[in-house]
Amino acid sequence: MKTSLQRARDLVLLFEEGLTAILLSAMILLAACQILLRNLFDSGLIWADPSLRIMVMWIALLGAIAATREDRHIRIDLLSHYLSNRGKAVLSVFNNLFSALVCGVITWHAVRFVYIEWQEGSKLFASLPAWLGEVIIPIGFGAMSLRFLFNIPLQIMHRDDPC
Repeated sequence: MKTSLQRARDLVLLFEEGLTAILLSAMILLAACQILLRNLFDSGLIWADPSLRIMVMWIALLGAIAATREDRHIRIDLLSHYLSNRGKAVLSVFNNLFSALVCGVITWHAVRFVYIEWQEGSKLFASLPAWLGEVIIPIGFGAMSLRFLFNIPLQIMHRDDPC
């Protein structure tokens, strides 16, 4: 039987994966449509290119969130080859704390950036507010920061697991 925490985690994972799939599908369809319109009809959709740029940023940050969730993010792995299991565990805690701190600082500044964009009323294209496209930046880095922090007890429990 699943706990409420496991059900909440499953719901978040479903949302993340669903959003990623929808965005990737929309991106592929929009890019293909834009290519066809340009090559066959010598025209295109004015809003397609800025939309694709925003979608790429969203996909990149959703991918980074997924990589952090699976603990498959990019890391410099020089010292772990020379450390004992206990040393690797300490290094892992330090790496997660440092990564959480960096992502937290980026989150803070991204929130400030999006807030300024909201205050100024900047537009992406047409009448779409710029902050709607940029809001993934603080959300993404905030989620990664939390995941790095949550990875610490999970990794400690996993290392203590005799299996």
